[in-house]
Amino acid sequence: MGTAPTAINIEVTAYRAPAWLPGGHLQTIWPALRARRASGTRVAYRRERWDTPDGDFVDVDLLDAPSGSVGAPLLVLFHGLEGSSRSHYAEAFAGWARAHGLGFAVPHFRGCSGEINRAPRAYHCGDFEEVGWMLARLHALQQARGGGPLLVVGVSLGGNALLRWAGEAGASGARRVAAIAAVCAPLDMMAGGHAIGRGFNRQVYTRMFLRTLKAKARAKQAQHPGLFDAARLGGVRDLHAFDQLFTAPLHGFASADDYWRRASSKPHLARIRVPALVLNARNDPFVPAASLPRPDEVGPCVTLWQPAEGGHVGFPQGAPPGHLFWLPRAVGGWLLRQGAPSAS
Repeated sequence: MGTAPTAINIEVTAYRAPAWLPGGHLQTIWPALRARRASGTRVAYRRERWDTPDGDFVDVDLLDAPSGSVGAPLLVLFHGLEGSSRSHYAEAFAGWARAHGLGFAVPHFRGCSGEINRAPRAYHCGDFEEVGWMLARLHALQQARGGGPLLVVGVSLGGNALLRWAGEAGASGARRVAAIAAVCAPLDMMAGGHAIGRGFNRQVYTRMFLRTLKAKARAKQAQHPGLFDAARLGGVRDLHAFDQLFTAPLHGFASADDYWRRASSKPHLARIRVPALVLNARNDPFVPAASLPRPDEVGPCVTLWQPAEGGHVGFPQGAPPGHLFWLPRAVGGWLLRQGAPSAS
């Protein structure tokens, strides 16, 4: 494993948006809808279903390293809120992994693989125990087949949960992973939660997320009648209200505010003991720039990249319609240099 990097803050040189996509909203929305995700054919995953210790299941989509690639690293991606292996960023990272001869895995958070999970719970931004269980299993499988190190990227919600796991794991995290990266994670969930609940964000992004979140909550209520006060679901208009009604009580939090405080990874960044990259665009509509950590708020293993542009999990480049190659190239390249330098 590479030596722990010194915390730095790159604001200008890390990324520059194309002139035809100005502003955080365009740099967020266009990449998700229209930009080219990967070179070549669409990535073809194979799926495994894993039984969880509490009698539930998770689905994991995998792209195997080329045959004969002994010791190839496995790139693991934890997706964002209501994401999946078919999210634009997941397919971009999958394409990059394929081009570099790496294995690739997307463990779906519960209920995000196209089928509702069985247990009276869902997933949440601080789900570090679930992340730890998934990483332990992936590590064991990788070791059993003679593979190389685990390199892990978490996107948005998945990035926060990954950082929470790394903070909790401390020095023991190095037994599972070689390096991690969080992309556009809401490190301060109170700041991010309030930002997405206002103005344009509320009208566009909040409505988009609530459409599927409410549908899943209704399905969960049908599975487990009385799980929450379903009569109030129709009146939910923002994520704070949804988390107050559904997410917080189902996962052991006293309230939405308690959940947002306890799940936030920012207070735990100084405890991370594996090489960790934290990438946040300063024009991210979901994550206010003022809430981002300073170098003196993180430990020596954490590298901060905070470019002026990029939006929320966007970072497009090129002429219209643009492409998403910068993000996996920059983040994946950093992970390789830290955790598998011979493969970079």
